[in-house]
Amino acid sequence: MTANDMTSNETAKHAAGPTGTGPTIDQETLLQNETDPLTHTPVHLMELEGVGKHYGNIIALTEVTMAVDMGRVTCVLGDNGAGKSTLIKIIAGLHQHDEGTFKIMGQERKLTSPREALDSGIAAVYQDLAVVGLMPIWRNFFLGSEITTGRGPFRRLDVKAMKEITKNELADMGIDLRDVEQPIGQLSGGERQCVAIARAVHFGAKALILDEPTAALGVKQSGVVLRYILQARDRGLGVIFITHNPHHAFPVGDRFLLLKRGKSIGYYDKKDITLDELTAQMAGGAELAELAHELEALGSHGDLAQELEAEVAETAGQLPH
Repeated sequence: MTANDMTSNETAKHAAGPTGTGPTIDQETLLQNETDPLTHTPVHLMELEGVGKHYGNIIALTEVTMAVDMGRVTCVLGDNGAGKSTLIKIIAGLHQHDEGTFKIMGQERKLTSPREALDSGIAAVYQDLAVVGLMPIWRNFFLGSEITTGRGPFRRLDVKAMKEITKNELADMGIDLRDVEQPIGQLSGGERQCVAIARAVHFGAKALILDEPTAALGVKQSGVVLRYILQARDRGLGVIFITHNPHHAFPVGDRFLLLKRGKSIGYYDKKDITLDELTAQMAGGAELAELAHELEALGSHGDLAQELEAEVAETAGQLPH
């Protein structure tokens, strides 16, 4: 099977089934049968091994290894400047890696454009979503991939078909909208994220990259997006969830890659780490201790220094050994 086979129309239609809802994955059975998070399938949907990226003398990413499988959520966590954006740009075809190997369905690749990534079944949903706020939901759903009818000078948009498909696809993802004619700008941030996810699923994505989808959302809307991430997972997609919030990642994630200053500081299967340990890994006990000492030396922030010292002690007790 080649990477291009992933997005052929016939394969997509066959995988989707008669109702277009796609296969569902029995997560409990999958997790119980898994013995090794890196070798439980002969061929990964995507696999990165020792991947790195340099910009001149600047090392943006180095020695990153991870795998993505169908029906699984791989969470990539890290603070600003950790290398998350560089990693997803490599996977989405915006940049090419300088070292290591990147495989899609077992075939080594170096993607040269986002279009090549889309043709390989990789879709990215960015924070800005690339939607036109004043256009109806159905126009945004098919933006750049409109369905037409007729021939020659009589060729025109098949508005009826696009509206119906949009409504059905959103319903399959559990998104109930009263009217697909309303401007997408009237939707909440969480609903817009979900429309973007449903669009990627409809156009044949097998791997879905979500770039900080909950970063600018409140608690309730974040919960909505997390629920739709699980919907995408249960339909068989391999999901890469980029976030800096371990409390959003842990409930939906199956694997966790932690990045810091372009390097991997941990790659865990869910059964091997707790939420507290994941949070502690991201918090960075050494940095907190250094800050506490600096504040104590200044003398004017004693209470804050004591709080930080207590947090350092708590963090040290949570780090996995």
